[in-house]
Amino acid sequence: MIYNIAGVLVDMEPKYPRTIKQSEAYITAGSGKSNIKIRLSDEFLAERQKENPHLTLEDCEYIWLGSEFYNALPAFNGMLLHSSAVVYNGKGYLFSAPSGTGKSTHTQLWLKEFDGAYILNDDKPAIMLTDKGIYVYGTPFSGKTDWNVNKGVPLQGICALERGAVNTIERMDADEAAFRILNQTVRPYEEERMVQMLDVLDRVISEIPAYKLYCNMEPEAAHVSYEAMSK
Repeated sequence: MIYNIAGVLVDMEPKYPRTIKQSEAYITAGSGKSNIKIRLSDEFLAERQKENPHLTLEDCEYIWLGSEFYNALPAFNGMLLHSSAVVYNGKGYLFSAPSGTGKSTHTQLWLKEFDGAYILNDDKPAIMLTDKGIYVYGTPFSGKTDWNVNKGVPLQGICALERGAVNTIERMDADEAAFRILNQTVRPYEEERMVQMLDVLDRVISEIPAYKLYCNMEPEAAHVSYEAMSK
């Protein structure tokens, strides 16, 4: 089966219900040549499940299909940012943080505060360099939730979240932005792909403003981040 994920044609054959269901919206008509071909054998999945006994085989397929997709993506001018992507007024905003910090909680505040806002991907959106500029796309791989949309929108800003009693936001310099993004992405196995990913990262931090938000879980946090990032 051929899927169009972030503008890249992916040939994969999911066997388990979760990936099959979450990938349905990305199925593309026709049987053209794919850009990426991913095959996970039963033996491979059994080994991953043995190494991670808290995971089911279904979990392993979902996780490692996503991993293989993102490992290959730099060859097509893209990269992963482990983040929750929210869209408002046609622009994408990425909120990144270590698991448990509250990135999904923050983007849920946007849905409550801003009419028409929606989640593009709750965990693993794809950042792509396109002819139209730098875009962020939904993918079937959205972490613990099924919150993802098969759509791409212009990327407006990237924000690293930290817990704080008072909601304040500041612009990060390029070095700090690169460091934080590298800590929240997939680093490709192959040296060539790593170089390609670093080229994508360099373009992203050169063109897309990056911020650091100290926030609580009050609705004001969404307004503070939007007012700064939408300019």
